Amino acid sequence: MRDNSAVVEISDIAASTAPLLERAEAVLVTLSRCLPAEGTWLALSDPSSNTYSTVGSIGLDRPVIDYLDSPSVAEEIDLTGYNRDRPPARVGDLAVPADDLPTWAECLIPAGFQDALGVGLFEPGGPHLGVLSLLFSDREPVSASTRQRLAQLSPHIARAVSPMRSLLATARLVQGASAGVALLLNGTTHPLAGLADDALLSADSPMVATARSMLGRGHIVRSFLWPAEDQSAETGHVRVTVLASSEVPALVAGVLLVTSSADCRGLTARELQVLGLVVDGRSNQQIASRLAISPRTVAAHMEHILHKLPASTRTLAAVVAEREGCYVPSAPSPQLLS
Repeated sequence: MRDNSAVVEISDIAASTAPLLERAEAVLVTLSRCLPAEGTWLALSDPSSNTYSTVGSIGLDRPVIDYLDSPSVAEEIDLTGYNRDRPPARVGDLAVPADDLPTWAECLIPAGFQDALGVGLFEPGGPHLGVLSLLFSDREPVSASTRQRLAQLSPHIARAVSPMRSLLATARLVQGASAGVALLLNGTTHPLAGLADDALLSADSPMVATARSMLGRGHIVRSFLWPAEDQSAETGHVRVTVLASSEVPALVAGVLLVTSSADCRGLTARELQVLGLVVDGRSNQQIASRLAISPRTVAAHMEHILHKLPASTRTLAAVVAEREGCYVPSAPSPQLLS
């Protein structure tokens, strides 16, 4: 297969909305036609378990895959530098002989492999995603053309197996979303292609901390309101939607989207704050203490909230607020984020 054909095929895979494992399998089928090897291992980093999780392989038995998914292999990848952005390298090129690496001595050599050509995979302009290894049954030198071909293809492979692809498909389901980021498990954020940036989406933003707290409590999808940075916004608030990522391995916690149009149901900024604390289960006295206002003022706000939603009780008001996302949640305390 000509190099350009492989690039086109893998780029098409990256643009698809297929699940991660299907995209990985399609990538390996394409690679098998242009980079022949006795075995191929494609794995993504899983920060939640400090391992690399296999998302596709060719020519590897189940015991080999199980070994490669173990934490000790992740430690060796760090030791050998395959998690750093550099050109493809053979195991034979490493300062540490393959025989001295447990993965080779205990797993790959007994399985019939003698050498490998590996490369780290990176989200363009972003974090380390995983590794791709071509495994060979002899120690004949890998040709310069094979190295060059893998170097050319690796950025396209990274895009094709990036969990960000699925997040983009998910983001399109939220109508009117104008800005958004991926929430990475390492506590940072990463831009989503096609969506603008927003000051509210900075990694240290209280809004981002609130969204992470919701994901940490097991919510799959959550919608709420937040005061807009641009006070010329029609309602003074934007709608925020946070969706958990279902990709395995889990590099990404979820996606956070901002929609400029927000229906506040006629609630004032203070009433939205009070309603958020009602959703949290706070009493009037607790709300008064939190907002530094009197319990009588809280009761007046509650009367207005019940009228505007409309709802007959504070419990029903909380249900409506959660269902419609018409409240401003209180930012989590630092203890809850640690």
